[in-house]
Parts: sequence; structure tokens; C-alpha cells
Amino acid sequence: GSPIRFHGRDYTFLGRYSDRMTAADHVDGLLAEWARERPEIDVSPIQVIGRLHRLAMRLTAELEIVFREHGLSEGDFEVLSALRRAGAPFERRPSDIAEHTMVTTGAVSKRLDRLEAAGLVHRRASEVDGRGRVVALTPEGLRVIDAAFADHVANEARLLASVPPADRAALERILRGWIAEPA
Repeated sequence: GSPIRFHGRDYTFLGRYSDRMTAADHVDGLLAEWARERPEIDVSPIQVIGRLHRLAMRLTAELEIVFREHGLSEGDFEVLSALRRAGAPFERRPSDIAEHTMVTTGAVSKRLDRLEAAGLVHRRASEVDGRGRVVALTPEGLRVIDAAFADHVANEARLLASVPPADRAALERILRGWIAEPA
């Protein structure tokens, strides 16, 4: 695809959307090889799952560009976002952060260590439970997450810009329904 100007840089997203399915892609090649090698297995699920997987890898790489511009990893962004979404005074217990980021408390602890060392969060004893801890954004952490979040949403809009609104709505509906299914 042609480059798109975003935050003073030119980006080319290789996952450019097209509703014209004229050219074979990498997944089509995999399907053909599996159909040849294991004709007794229905490999049609790869048409969806394989493409979703490849797209997820591309999108993650595109999203991480913005996180890095703000000195953050994806995990750092998730933790700071969970604290920001809590509302003033922008604090949560570490177990609540784990719940809101869908990672283990051990992983949260490592992220908090990095973020605290960077001056973006601070930990203190809970006023409710003296044994518990609370994590809060520092003023610098609030500044960083507000800037990173604005750029993140603009980046997501850039990534979706080539997808027509009706296709976006259909995709959102399909993904919402699929995610709602019990695992």
C-alpha cells in the first residue's frame, strides 16, 4: 500500500484492506499444500484462523510503534490504561490491575517495577487494608498515558481507514459474537 502520514512519519501498513479477493495470499498457499498432503482433513478453518492470526501479528507490530514512541511496551500501556480508566485518583490494587489487563499478578508486579522505576506509577499502603497495596499514576504517568492513548486511538483509526463502514460494523458484530462464546 501507499504510505500514510501519521505523527510526522510515513507508514505503510502491509495489511491493507481490500474487498476484492483477486490475488492468492500466503494462507491460500498453506491451504493448497495441506490439501495436497492431507486431503482427508478439512483445512477450511485455516481460511479464517490463519488470516486472523497473520493479521493480529501485523496489527500488533503496528500498534507497538506508537507504544515505543512513548517509551512504553504493550504491557506498560495496558497497566497505565487500567489505572487511567479507574478515574481520579487513578489508582487500583495490583489484583484489580491484573483483572483489567488479563495477566497474572506476577506479570503485573514486573510491569509495575518497570513503571515505578520510570516514575510513571507509585505504590503505597492501602488506607482500607493496611496489608494491601495500591498503585497510582504519578503526574508524569498521567501525562504519558493521556498522550499515548490519544496517539493509540489515532493509530487504530489509521489502521481501519481503508475498511468501509459497513464492513467494519459487520466485522465488529462477528467478533463481538465470537468473543462472547464460552471458551
